[in-house]
Amino acid sequence: MKKLALIGCGGIGSYHLGHFLDYTDVELAGFCDIIPERAQAFVDRAGCGRAFTDFKEMYDEINPDMVFICVPPYAHGEIEFETIRRHIPFFVEKPLALDVDLARKINALVTQAGLITACGFQCRYSNIVDDTKAFARDHEILFVNCNRFGGVPSTEWWGDKSLSGGQIVEQTIHNFDMIRYIIGDPVEVYTIGATGFVSGYKNYNTDDMTVTSVRFASGALAALSTGCFATDGSASDNKITFTARDSRLDHYIIDKAVIYGAAPKATEETVDIVVKGDGAMRSTADGIVIKDDGLAGVRCDRTFVDAVLTGDASKIRSPYADALRSVEFTLACNLSQEISSPVEL
Repeated sequence: MKKLALIGCGGIGSYHLGHFLDYTDVELAGFCDIIPERAQAFVDRAGCGRAFTDFKEMYDEINPDMVFICVPPYAHGEIEFETIRRHIPFFVEKPLALDVDLARKINALVTQAGLITACGFQCRYSNIVDDTKAFARDHEILFVNCNRFGGVPSTEWWGDKSLSGGQIVEQTIHNFDMIRYIIGDPVEVYTIGATGFVSGYKNYNTDDMTVTSVRFASGALAALSTGCFATDGSASDNKITFTARDSRLDHYIIDKAVIYGAAPKATEETVDIVVKGDGAMRSTADGIVIKDDGLAGVRCDRTFVDAVLTGDASKIRSPYADALRSVEFTLACNLSQEISSPVEL
């Protein structure tokens, strides 16, 4: 039985562990965190494995067949280099790195080693993504509008932009990545930011909000807005709108997709305005609604593990090389802010 190890026993590590507990075909062999109590808590929860505070010692002791790297944005580099040197397939949480040259160096080594990799863009694995991709395939997308507004996360390093990369890089990267996944790569970005609307946090020096204009290789344009000033969910309708000439699709990440102006495909079970093809689509006065089934993260993790077990990585939707392009996208936005000028990708 192949052995799985995890580095970083914080919130996102706990999210993945919740999925691992259902696995019967891999051994949960090791958990590593610089805080020993957190690593031990994962061992206790899993009912197996060993706790470590040094990932190299863990590698030496258990010789894992795969590893999940769930560390903060500023902590990438040495872990990946050592993992690649030992030829261990790895799953890494976004945003890969805060230095684009570091991420590119890691990617070059991954490619050279021929390693199976995946990144934590679990939103790509939502069942509503297939419908969104189908909509974009059947309709030329001319414009994309994206809003993502929330509050300041409680994680102590998040408000320090030098440690988190800011909201675009650390949080809204999921939205940037989804847009890339649906309509292709950007060729130019221009980002402006604003501060002065968030107070009361220690070590807070990041943007309160940003607005980004994007030109894509397809010729489509986009406006992406994000902020961490909101104190209530009523502050904004967080969604991505893909607009065609005669219709549009509103994509609410890990929630639902709503199609306006485009009729669903007819099925034998169509009755009145309800489409029962898969039990997930219904027609309302406001549009056709496809609900998320809540399994995106489960599919994301399982796809990587299955790829390692079988040697077939073809079903991974976010290998390191592709995830890098989303990181380049968001870091280009930060650069645009710094130089007050558009940035070409």
